[in-house]
Parts: sequence; C-alpha cells; structure tokens
Amino acid sequence: MFKFSSYLSNRMSEMPDYTRNVSLRLSKVLDEIGVNERMVIKTRRLGLMNESIRTIGHRLKHEDVNVYNLGSRIEGTTTLGLSSDVDILFTLTRFSVIQDWSEWEPGKENLLMIQDETLSPGYCLLQILRHDVPLPEDNVYSHNWYRDRIGRVLLKNAIVNSRACEGRVRHGPAQSRDGMPGFYGNDIVFAIPCHQWPLQARQWIIQQGEGQWPSYDMKQYCKHTGWRCRSWKQRQWK
Repeated sequence: MFKFSSYLSNRMSEMPDYTRNVSLRLSKVLDEIGVNERMVIKTRRLGLMNESIRTIGHRLKHEDVNVYNLGSRIEGTTTLGLSSDVDILFTLTRFSVIQDWSEWEPGKENLLMIQDETLSPGYCLLQILRHDVPLPEDNVYSHNWYRDRIGRVLLKNAIVNSRACEGRVRHGPAQSRDGMPGFYGNDIVFAIPCHQWPLQARQWIIQQGEGQWPSYDMKQYCKHTGWRCRSWKQRQWK
C-alpha cells in the first residue's frame, strides 16, 4: 500500500473552508451508500482473486496467458447503479518484447521493437527473432507474420483477430461484448510484455510532478514491473 494520507492532508489544508466542509459531507454520504475504504479494499481483493482464478484456468489449459483486470471496477471506484463494464488485459507471456539485442533470451519468442521516422509517436514494429541465436528470423512460418519491403519478418497486429471469441466485436485493440442479464459488459485487450521501461517514457520517471504526485516510490514500482505492448491500428505491429 502506498502512503497517500500525507499528500491528501496537505492538499486539504490548501483548500478554502467551505470546500473542506463539502468534501466531508460528501464523504459521509458516500459512506452511507457503501462507498468507503472498507468496501474499496474488498472490491480490490475480489478483483485480484478473479485475476488469479482466470490466470490459473489458462495455465491448466496450457495457455501462456496472464489476466489483469483494469478500470473502475477493480479500483473499487464504481457503484452498482453505474453498471460499469469490466476491462481485461490478456498478456501473452510466451512473447517477450526487447528494445536492445542484449536483452535477447534463448528459448523465448523474442520480438525486437523497431521505431523509425515512418511511425507515429507511441507506435512500433515488432521484428521476429530466432530462438537459438540472437539473429533475425528469416522465414515466414506463420500467417501472423509477414515480410516487409526490406526483408524483415514482422508480427502482424491481425494476431488479435486470430484470438477472437464468439459474440465479440473488434473495437480498435479491444474485443468488446455488451452486458447480458447477470453479466457485465467487458472489453478484452491482448498485449505482449516488455520488461524494460520504454526509452520515450524514461523522462517521466525522473521528472517531478505537481504536488509530488505520483510519488517517487510509485514511479519506481511502475519502472520495475514492466509494461505491455498492445496492438492498435494496422501500423503498430504491421
């Protein structure tokens, strides 16, 4: 748990008296309808338990997938009447995105991140590498791969379509399904793990945000837990 109390106390002390009174009254109302720290913690624990159960289910089926629940429902910041949907991130762990050849791992399906002047900021190409030696793959073994104009074998973002589930609609990087009686709607996004923080985002790690937020500890936690590369439009993976 991160210590937010001192930050909130400092912010509250800077507010006018009437704002403080309104905030306290609002907090009491929210507490009466079940939006309080106790219920938030319970909701978060329930979400984490659901993640574990779903991940174990994929492991039992020999699928290298880690499941993460995201959004207001896992954060405990929604109420029953809002009917918030569920955002789910499926991380395909058999892949590993690397930014430098020194990060290549034997036996892994390594994907080299490529960014050049032809791509918009935040987009990249993913080049397939060999399993046995740190060299580019030269053969197109899968329909999810293709060879570009200069001969590189790249991963298509169409791999998301190959994992499409019945009854879902593709919305950008997500597969969406509307809610049904007894079930919430949900959006599923497939992503590939990258264990090194992206070069373009490293400035965020060292710069200080307004009001000391996010805290140094939180930024370091983000840095060491890696990030995910997801498909978006045709130019990111293809």
